[in-house]
Amino acid sequence: MRTQTPKISMHSSHCSLLPTCNIHHPNIIMNSVILATLISSAAAFAPQSTGRVSTAVNEVNWQPNESEFAYGLPGSLAPVGEFDPLGFAKDTPLATMLQWREAETQHGRVAMLAVLGMLVVEEPIEYHPLFEAYNKDIGPAIRQLDEVDAQTPFFLIGLTLLIGSLEYNRALVAFAKPEGSFSFQQLSEDHYPGDVGFDPLGLKPDDAEEFATIQTKELQNGRLAMLGAAGIIAQELTNGEEIFVNLGLAADRFDPSSVPIQF
Repeated sequence: MRTQTPKISMHSSHCSLLPTCNIHHPNIIMNSVILATLISSAAAFAPQSTGRVSTAVNEVNWQPNESEFAYGLPGSLAPVGEFDPLGFAKDTPLATMLQWREAETQHGRVAMLAVLGMLVVEEPIEYHPLFEAYNKDIGPAIRQLDEVDAQTPFFLIGLTLLIGSLEYNRALVAFAKPEGSFSFQQLSEDHYPGDVGFDPLGLKPDDAEEFATIQTKELQNGRLAMLGAAGIIAQELTNGEEIFVNLGLAADRFDPSSVPIQF
């Protein structure tokens, strides 16, 4: 019996892996155009030459204090408090501490989006902008980009360019220019870790204490999200089942043989 390779269908605003689809459907071309537009529009977030300090240190009224934990940066919260069992913060130069806080903040933000995204696209919610998930279980979130890549590899190229353009913008905002005495990933002197100037909803407080409070909340949720994302990925790699299915909170409708990437 001859089998057909499942392909991506675009018969609605979503997309599904159906065996009777033509991947050259006009909607896929339209999606490619939209993706290209997103990539080009990422330049809109690039910093403009305004002749003023772009971010953060002066605005949040933070000054490094060598006598305090992590130079007085926000992020400590009771009852754990100054949690550093491996002593990373001990005798660490200020420049290195700022680099670590920049990385921690950015990775925490990505992890929060990742956890939310994985929970939304899987059972029982199963909303996905690229698949017709309402009539077919498309499997664990960790393998869904594999399914897209099997049919439309250029999508991932565009996605990579989009992410790269956003990271390039962050480098322009956060990192010092490679002039004179310069070290790898050295931050600008006027840059506060994590503040890339992106606040479309105006949530950043003007008061320094309020800013420290909201950043502590962001860091704590980001840390939890990094652990959560790692746990979800590890669990789904172990048995190939969606996280709510593993918890017994959703039915297992996924058929691994229905997708081009086998688990």
